[in-house]
Amino acid sequence: MGLLTDATAAERRAMIETQIRKRGVSSPRVLDAMAAVPRHEFVPEKVRSYAYIDKPLPIGEGQTISQPFMVAAMAEALELAGCERVLEIGAGSGYQAAVLSLLAREVITVENRTPLALAAQGRLAALGYANVHVHNGDGSAGFPDAAPYDAILVTAGAPEIPRVLADQLREGGRLVIPVGDQDNQNLVQARKENGDLKIRALFGCRFVPLLGRYGWRQSDRKLF
Repeated sequence: MGLLTDATAAERRAMIETQIRKRGVSSPRVLDAMAAVPRHEFVPEKVRSYAYIDKPLPIGEGQTISQPFMVAAMAEALELAGCERVLEIGAGSGYQAAVLSLLAREVITVENRTPLALAAQGRLAALGYANVHVHNGDGSAGFPDAAPYDAILVTAGAPEIPRVLADQLREGGRLVIPVGDQDNQNLVQARKENGDLKIRALFGCRFVPLLGRYGWRQSDRKLF
């Protein structure tokens, strides 16, 4: 899928220059992917005019689409070369998966909210992202059927790195996840070396909580 030439292409170029490149994301492959994916197609009609601003936007079910910088920074932290199988936890609208689909061989994404999973599946298919596979289920448990993965991206905040996800990561693979409490987290990159995770903190962030067996319990969830 090449660089789009629709009326919003100029907005995407401005988004990349002002929100992403100036804040330290430098991977040419990631910047090209961000330019190619039409973010406005992944947000509700009522907020479509805000699609390219530097903010997360509501997508329903109490969830958000991450701000463009965060999507790009997380994608860059995965260090993808194009041949990988990637697991994403938290499909949301499908936007991050669409970006990853241009950076990896295959993307498997898990969403625990059925309406969002079905909408993302239909949207990604309609837009031609054929190497993305959407599943509905408890993302905190990963997706062991297709493991091991070269990279795993978690788009919700967890109290700690779920061991079940580390177990599904291939040796040498990278796991990128927000870790902390429900108010503030640190985005971390964990690289699997000799069966252990070598963890590197990237920067502070704030995500909706990762709910499920290996994340926060529903009863623990705070309202944002």
